[in-house]
Parts: sequence; C-alpha cells; structure tokens
Amino acid sequence: MNEHNHPHSKQIINRMSRIIGHAEAVKRMIEEGKECSEILIQIAAVKAALNNTGKLILQDHINHCIVEAIENNDNEPLEKLNAAIDKFIK
Repeated sequence: MNEHNHPHSKQIINRMSRIIGHAEAVKRMIEEGKECSEILIQIAAVKAALNNTGKLILQDHINHCIVEAIENNDNEPLEKLNAAIDKFIK
C-alpha cells in the first residue's frame, strides 16, 4: 500500500488518541453502571468526533491525492474515493 503523508496527519493522530480515550471512558461508564442516557450522550460525542475526523481525512485526500490524480490523468484514486465515500456515509 502507498504511504500517504497528508498535511493534517499529526492532528488526525491526536484526534484519534482523544477518541480512543473517550471510548474507553464510555466503556468504564458502562462497567460502573452509569445511567443509559449519560452513556448515550457520550457515545454521540464519540460518533461526532469520528465523523469530524473522517471529514478531515476526506478533505486531505481530496486536496492531496485527488488533485495529484487529476494532474496525472489517473482515474483510479477517484474510483477508490467514490467507494470510500459510499462506506463512510452509510
């Protein structure tokens, strides 16, 4: 697989670390028997953080890989992007 260096890689890694920590906190809440409504609110926060991270990755991909593919008349990255968007937005 090709190595991708995108402008926001460090920011994305930091966001993912926070998301992982938040997901672990949700797991602890369940283990500790916290109220379901509190847990659902925290799960919604994790989902929103993941979606925002996905959007940032998508922006990087479009601005980096897709622009480069267009300059090189390469349709494969566009096909892969369409497949990824289909999976991301389900």
